[in-house]
Amino acid sequence: MSIKNIIKEKSEVMGVSVSDDLIEKLEVYAKELKEWNEKINLTAITDDEGIAVKHFIDSLMLLKYVDIPENSKIIDVGTGAGFPGLVIAATRPDVKVTLLDSTGKKLKVVNDIGEKMGISNYEILNMRAEEAGQKKEYREQYDFATARAVAELRVLSEYCLPFVKQNGYFVSMKGALADKEIENAFNALKTLSGKIEEKYNFNLCEAGERNIIKIKKISQIPTKYPRVSAQIAKKPL
Repeated sequence: MSIKNIIKEKSEVMGVSVSDDLIEKLEVYAKELKEWNEKINLTAITDDEGIAVKHFIDSLMLLKYVDIPENSKIIDVGTGAGFPGLVIAATRPDVKVTLLDSTGKKLKVVNDIGEKMGISNYEILNMRAEEAGQKKEYREQYDFATARAVAELRVLSEYCLPFVKQNGYFVSMKGALADKEIENAFNALKTLSGKIEEKYNFNLCEAGERNIIKIKKISQIPTKYPRVSAQIAKKPL
């Protein structure tokens, strides 16, 4: 089955709406991802069904469950090969997406793929999250921050919540161990003015359990956060 048909079939199963235009863009994404992956390690998932389900549909589930208003600013922290940020940008031309990663080589590839997909509502940011989160041009400048499979929730919250405006949201995309991570993140979220508003649980086709955690930022965060990465790793909140 072609990746086009896989996307159509699996998105229908998951209740996600995909236009023909978006499918064309995602076909380009898959082709470029596979070609680039032979030169630089972007993903361990290289089969069409895996790319369609575990990357594309998984990214689109965020838009299914989380209402993102028109003209929102979103930052994807630790975007890697562009998930979910580049998929969101392709799906929602009205929003502006910042793709942040500390690995410049990956970002160059993501930028190249985005250009070949014909989308322009994104920018790449080659910085460490804890450094960008302390800079006034990025701190508290986003309506939404998101991250997928980057770190444990209590660690991830310190990286992501500083980017979010007051009353904005950090949307964390997690696997089957989300409840345990939420339990461990209680103190971190309290310290960082984050309040879990919703948790959406679903099975991603045959790929297993997924959770999307929607965390509202209640108030400003003390300026000492985010700390340097060594402190975050050594003494998580």
